[in-house]
Amino acid sequence: MPSTRDLRRRIKSIRNTSQITKAMQMVAAAKMRKAQQAALAGRPYASLMNEVLAEVAANAGDFTHPLMEVRELRKRAVIVVSTDKGLCGALNSNLLREAVKFHKDTTVYLTAGRKASQFVARTKRQLAAEFTYKDTPLFSEARAISRFAQDLFIKSEVDAVDILFTNFISTLTQKPEARSLLPVGEIKAVHAELEEGPADNARLLKGATEFLFEPGADQVLGGLLPHYLNFQVYQILLEAKASEYSARMVAMKNATDNANQLIKDLTLEYNKLRQANITKELLEITTAQMAMGN
Repeated sequence: MPSTRDLRRRIKSIRNTSQITKAMQMVAAAKMRKAQQAALAGRPYASLMNEVLAEVAANAGDFTHPLMEVRELRKRAVIVVSTDKGLCGALNSNLLREAVKFHKDTTVYLTAGRKASQFVARTKRQLAAEFTYKDTPLFSEARAISRFAQDLFIKSEVDAVDILFTNFISTLTQKPEARSLLPVGEIKAVHAELEEGPADNARLLKGATEFLFEPGADQVLGGLLPHYLNFQVYQILLEAKASEYSARMVAMKNATDNANQLIKDLTLEYNKLRQANITKELLEITTAQMAMGN
């Protein structure tokens, strides 16, 4: 049985830990609000751009582009968007569990985030490139990732490109999701649940039977497709950051709550042990006095 001194040390140590996790919770909560606002702000533009591009591409005649070429799948590239740091619950574990499902011999990996790079190195998989992105992702960072993937596809080094990330659903829910990036097939909204806002403007295009392209369909759509991919990757980075800080805030809150509960349990045990020691000492004193009186 531990002594009262051991219990005091444990209580002090856990109290110090709870102060650290509480501070990390507050920092994550502040960053979480900013990341969530950025992710939510990008969804209307992404949805509108995808709807417009899908409608225009469907009415562009026999338009073809290297990024739309469908080939027999021999080699696949997967962009894995993870976090740089841990302490965010099962976020990275769930994500990397999905990454393992891709065939090891026919898949090359592009990583964004230190955890994904460590996973590829640890499992001895093929790493094509390693990227970093800041707490507030920049469009230039997403463009670098997207361009590298496009170059691999256009040079026929890979036949398809997928992107694996954690989609932000709510503060308490983040879901790992794999999405096809190349070849560009059916263009869908980045966030399927978005049903209102500026995307309603795109519905004005429905039913249009003729589009006038200047200078031409090939030039217009040829310029739109790379931008579409760049922004899709950028929106995914925003979703991943919102998921990261939401998961970290919840994880640190749970850690703080568990530490406080453990402190209560240890304090109760300490008080019981201390009371038992006091009772024992009183009994010894009483017994000694009775012996001396006799």
